Amino acid sequence: MIFKEKFRCNKTRARVGSIQTLHGPVETPVFMPVGTQATVKSITPKELYELGSRIILSNTYHLYLRPGHEIIKEQGGLHQFMNWHLPILTDSGGFQVYSLASFRKIEEEGAVFRSHIDGSLHKLTPELAIEIQEALGSDIMMSLDTCIPYPASEKEAENATSLTTRWAQRCLDAKKRKELLLFGIIQGGMYKSLRIRHTNELLALDFDGYALGGLSVGEPKELLFEIVDYTRPIIPPEFPCYVMGVGTPEDIIECVSLGIDMFDCVMPTRNARNGMLFTSFGHIVIKNSRYSKDNRPIDDECECYTCRNYSRAYLRHLFMAKELLAYRLNTIHNLHFYQTLMGQIRHAIKNNEFIAFKKDFYRKRLNK
Repeated sequence: MIFKEKFRCNKTRARVGSIQTLHGPVETPVFMPVGTQATVKSITPKELYELGSRIILSNTYHLYLRPGHEIIKEQGGLHQFMNWHLPILTDSGGFQVYSLASFRKIEEEGAVFRSHIDGSLHKLTPELAIEIQEALGSDIMMSLDTCIPYPASEKEAENATSLTTRWAQRCLDAKKRKELLLFGIIQGGMYKSLRIRHTNELLALDFDGYALGGLSVGEPKELLFEIVDYTRPIIPPEFPCYVMGVGTPEDIIECVSLGIDMFDCVMPTRNARNGMLFTSFGHIVIKNSRYSKDNRPIDDECECYTCRNYSRAYLRHLFMAKELLAYRLNTIHNLHFYQTLMGQIRHAIKNNEFIAFKKDFYRKRLNK
């Protein structure tokens, strides 16, 4: 058993737990910054740690194409390569094949695609997905899944989900490094019967944890939460549960309430580069002219390096001038906000104050 539940909030499914990995424990609920190409854009691993990050996410598809998993293996694995010596989770690459490849064809054997970098032809099979992730030394590997578009017909979702089950078994069969964890990805589109069926199919296999995939792809928020609500209770409490690609602070709060343990999203880093900054009262868009003479920090409640040292006016100037420092300072702030939020969530659950914390979280946004 790699997961231990430590605290649970009364009247919700929110819980605090710990995942045991090769590179140390991960306390949950946890947000994983996205370091797609062996880097979280614009900041160093030391800064990531100082911001409170204890696990990051990287990507099989991108590192397979560039620089190549064999090169990274020769360099001592991904941890050594990028100088991050805490846990790493790697996505299997299925979503990137679906969303980035200029040409793709899903076959029984695997996903055939052309690289978005140079147009070269590749086939990502379940076996290769595991080979790449084991070469990287990922603490938590993800099984290769078939991504389902939104919207999709029930027949399309049925076929893709069945293929994902077969690929899941092949991923398990291909795994050689017992010290690395492997999670299964639950698909099923937006269809309740398929989601429930696929959850039970993957539970019958020998995975270390489970992720809900195919969400946050354009569906209404109410549907996302509905799927999490009826799927999560099927997964036994001894397994960590991960919702992939989620999301906003509000998404995280709601999914924690429903019992989710793990999150990742490019939102804090990508939005930082686009000038959208998260705060305790919502968000601000720093390029707006109203901030040109504003000498206040981004958020008076924030204690990050950016807020302690720089004004909104200066950050707006950097952003409008397209200075590289703008991306760094904005990213530091947004990741600090996310990791602080996760710390507050864990503290509230431990003290059985999560419901009050959630109410206060929304109150601040209504009264901004």
